Amino acid sequence: MSSPLICYRESDIESYTVARANEIRVWQQVAFLDPNSHYTDALKDAADFGIRYVLVGIAEDIGPRANCGLGGATEGWKAFLKRFLNIASNQFLDAGKVLLLGEVDCRDLQQAADLIKSGEADELKTLRDLCELLDQRVSEVLTAIFKAGLEPIVIGGGHNNAYGIINGLNRARQQKVNAINFDPHADFRPLEGRHSGNGFSYAHQHKLLAHYHVIGMHEQKNNQHILNGLHEANAGYTSYQDILVRRKLNLTTACKQALLDFDTRLPLGVEVDVDAISGVPVSAFTNCGFTANDAEHFVHLAASEKHAAYLHLCEAAPGNHPLGLAQGMNEAGQVLSALVCSYLQARQARLAIS
Repeated sequence: MSSPLICYRESDIESYTVARANEIRVWQQVAFLDPNSHYTDALKDAADFGIRYVLVGIAEDIGPRANCGLGGATEGWKAFLKRFLNIASNQFLDAGKVLLLGEVDCRDLQQAADLIKSGEADELKTLRDLCELLDQRVSEVLTAIFKAGLEPIVIGGGHNNAYGIINGLNRARQQKVNAINFDPHADFRPLEGRHSGNGFSYAHQHKLLAHYHVIGMHEQKNNQHILNGLHEANAGYTSYQDILVRRKLNLTTACKQALLDFDTRLPLGVEVDVDAISGVPVSAFTNCGFTANDAEHFVHLAASEKHAAYLHLCEAAPGNHPLGLAQGMNEAGQVLSALVCSYLQARQARLAIS
């Protein structure tokens, strides 16, 4: 494989877009890379021309399946594009600083994973080996984005891709990375081969992670080994039960308290596993979660921090919607678009005052 990136041109999104008279939509303002330059050089050129944010997709479900979960996360990126590209670009959301880069090329890895139909031990190992190969590609693409001084917004696939993003940021900045994660799962499972449930434990083991905090962690969806691992890593969490069941504190307070614990000299990763949100079609569906508005608020607060470096939205699986793929694409796309808008608006406001 010559490049780990499928670089988009405007013609690649034509099937997703709709025009309307007297209305400017996001797809009419986002930028694309110069196809005549290598993407690493073209990203630097884009930054020089005023681009600040980079949309990049990962269309895979290898990680969730390697974690003994459901597939379907391959479609999250496409669901996002169909909704986000057609929203209004206006005084509240300027898409002129956004680059639509394309997607990490994992087609061959996904095709190999699609041949695996059961969860036998040897097949799980194969999935986990594929996930490790995916890590390398994600890291390579993200390193180039960070080295260009740009902020990636990574959408689709499983939470396994947090490792590749963090590794890419570490390689580009030569710094450890902070991460705040809106997620019922801590994703701090054992180092048993790569999958969507151990991206942060591997990042900690490889000395990439500085401080880590989970907002909305569900007390019954994390085993004692995971909790012990968080404690040993000096990681923090605020549980779903403390916020929404026992009501010891509200979401705003939980987020603000967690954000105070981060060293602002280090970059901050903003992570959202959309299975924290009730009713969204995902790899691990829940009716006992937060609202989409809560997730938007979390993103707003985290992205308002000066040292926020990226947004990662994962685990949307539109085909797992009980009413079918079409409804799932619509609902997942709407939620993902709202979260990206929250990030962009918060970053634009932060830039205006810095």
